[in-house]
Amino acid sequence: MSIQSFSVIPFKAWLLLTTGPVLFLLGIIGASIFLRIREVPEAQIPERVTVLMPHILLGVLLCLAVLMTTFAPQVKAAWQMPDFSKAVSDVIIGLLAGVLLAVAYLYWLAPFLETLQRTVGDFVPPGSVLPTVSGSIGLFFIANVLLAPLVEETLYRGIAIPLFTTHLGAFWAVVLTCVFFGFLHWAGGFWYMLLTGVVAGGAFAGLFCWRGGVLAPFAAHLALNLIEFIYAWQTHNQA
Repeated sequence: MSIQSFSVIPFKAWLLLTTGPVLFLLGIIGASIFLRIREVPEAQIPERVTVLMPHILLGVLLCLAVLMTTFAPQVKAAWQMPDFSKAVSDVIIGLLAGVLLAVAYLYWLAPFLETLQRTVGDFVPPGSVLPTVSGSIGLFFIANVLLAPLVEETLYRGIAIPLFTTHLGAFWAVVLTCVFFGFLHWAGGFWYMLLTGVVAGGAFAGLFCWRGGVLAPFAAHLALNLIEFIYAWQTHNQA
């Protein structure tokens, strides 16, 4: 792989992949400024911004969906459904993979991440890796359960992997999409970003390459986020 290989990839592809993390940053900064204007005490701003994260997430996902219209042929190809029997197999395999990821995350990986945050350090408070629904439960469901799997799988697996594979090969296509996918989740902290990119991104990319389409990773992503949502909802109701 050479620098020339990177140069032949359309600039708008790089722009699309970097837009999500930048929009999150702008959303967090904008929310902080808004709260300062509303004269919210400075000590309360981080917590209040966390409450607004479903709104920020929804805005980011909608912006990415609009930008993906510039890749209409790739989106259409990504969502070209296989025959019925393979589609059913893809969905079942994806759902099972998503359930396994969710169980591993909630019961093993999240506690391990919190340990890393406390012992090694992070730029977010320890224990903040699990999702919170706050009072925006409906918005959280729409953004994180319905939209996130659809938009993110279309972008990172459906568009990016085939595009990068053409110019860089399958290995670098998977590596780069995992990096960008992890970077999208930077607001959760360094260790969460690393976990998301390597574990979730790697699993979704593996499903895409194995099954030859976006349906299996979409089903896995949907199952993972749905179980996380149910867990966060129960935690919120018990608080």
